[in-house]
Amino acid sequence: MITIQNYVCDAWQVGAAPRVSLLNPATEEVLAETSSAGVDFAATLSHAREVGGPALRALGFAGRAELLKNMSAALHEHRERLIDVAMANGGNTRGDAKFDIDGATGTLGYYASLGRKLGNGNALWDGESEQLTRSARFHGRHLWVPRQGVAVHINAFNFPAWGTFEKAAVALLAGMPVVSKPATATCLLAYEMVKILVEAEIMPRGSFQLIAGPARALLQELQAQDVLAFTGSADTGARLRAGPGPVERSVRVNIEADSLNSAVLGPDLEPGDGVYSRALANIVKEMTQKTGQKCTAIRRVFVATGLIDTLQADLSAELAEKCVGNPAEKGVDMGPLTSADQLRDYRTGVAELSRQARIVFGSAERVEVRGAPEGKGYFAGPVLLRADKPEAAPLVHSREVFGPVVTLMPYDGSAARAAELVALGGGSLACSVYSKKRAFLAEILPALAPYHGRVLAIDGKVAELATPHGTVLPQVVHGGPGRAGGGEELGGLRGLRFYMQRCGLQGNRALLEKLLEA
Repeated sequence: MITIQNYVCDAWQVGAAPRVSLLNPATEEVLAETSSAGVDFAATLSHAREVGGPALRALGFAGRAELLKNMSAALHEHRERLIDVAMANGGNTRGDAKFDIDGATGTLGYYASLGRKLGNGNALWDGESEQLTRSARFHGRHLWVPRQGVAVHINAFNFPAWGTFEKAAVALLAGMPVVSKPATATCLLAYEMVKILVEAEIMPRGSFQLIAGPARALLQELQAQDVLAFTGSADTGARLRAGPGPVERSVRVNIEADSLNSAVLGPDLEPGDGVYSRALANIVKEMTQKTGQKCTAIRRVFVATGLIDTLQADLSAELAEKCVGNPAEKGVDMGPLTSADQLRDYRTGVAELSRQARIVFGSAERVEVRGAPEGKGYFAGPVLLRADKPEAAPLVHSREVFGPVVTLMPYDGSAARAAELVALGGGSLACSVYSKKRAFLAEILPALAPYHGRVLAIDGKVAELATPHGTVLPQVVHGGPGRAGGGEELGGLRGLRFYMQRCGLQGNRALLEKLLEA
């Protein structure tokens, strides 16, 4: 059995007892154990601030871009082994494991490419110089510079690779050292990836540290120049915001929380056309990829009244073909949920939703599985519900079941009505809209935008070209308002702003214009 260690102050440290066991969710076999007991969190953060930060900033943007490129290459070299780890500890199918790991290396590579264009310095201008008085000599201009603290990242259980390194890529490029805390239940993959990077001697001292076990005390040590980025439940996010760091010392916080993401099918769609087919495929993918355990997964589908029966039948037929089981077995489309707690929440959530929406496909009871020991594993089958009166089903718009569960709801075909229903979710990470009518899209997209971090518009010209609904691309912002956490990550250079301080400079125009050339 593996003992997962913490990587702090440039050394591996075994946590003291008691330790937490990590399981294979398909077989319930114990794979590893870990603990963070005994780790000096104050020393960990001080090491990042005093050693890691200066080392990173000495590299400049171009040097840090080279660091990210080397990190991506080193991890990609071990891709096959990492896929095996993800399948065992995360219950991922091979395709789901690749999705997570390739998302991590791809994001590192993207920010490496972006960073090479920024030069050797550490600062970025924001906008142009502006004259402030009658004299043309006295100007003002805004400058972004790296914050002098540490970036603490608390990541979710469902993407231990992508979640860890998409945050780290942006922070490191901005010039901030990272202390990463993956979810303990699935931290084996993050641990193995950090081991690869440490053994390759790629990262500067103090630039990246890993806490494998619980780390509540870590947050008590945050200071004004530090930042905290969290992905997880809205309840936990609210507690983090109320902590002494954010409240007393104005620690900057970014939250990516629960999200009842939607798909909207326009009234012009017809079964069999390209846009309808893409909508159908995307809904099925979002239900089954990672067994529905994605923050961007579709939870609510709004479809014009005349099309809802057809969509229900087509979805049911597609879902009936999906095989649930041990991802180590050939032909399995969906692995288990990642823990017993997740399975309990899935069953409780389906029972709650079914009080206001009727189940039209599937069941929350144990499903027939392939290749798992009898009675073992945290398996969940896809469940399709239908609420014919969306406004009379408030739980559908407030209770996220983090698994393969979607609710279908009709609307009258108007863009305004669809947008109104989507907004009942209180703010989401992503929404996808499917229509061949430009007028429908032109009306609904601005109406959806205030409630989302990202909206995907699929018409006939991009139906075969667009990325799937739930794919997070580093070029586009990831986050969302309201219950989605109010945060924002990635988005190219926009992502760096969280880790940098904007300062308004006032002075001699000639001096300001030459400042970054020094």
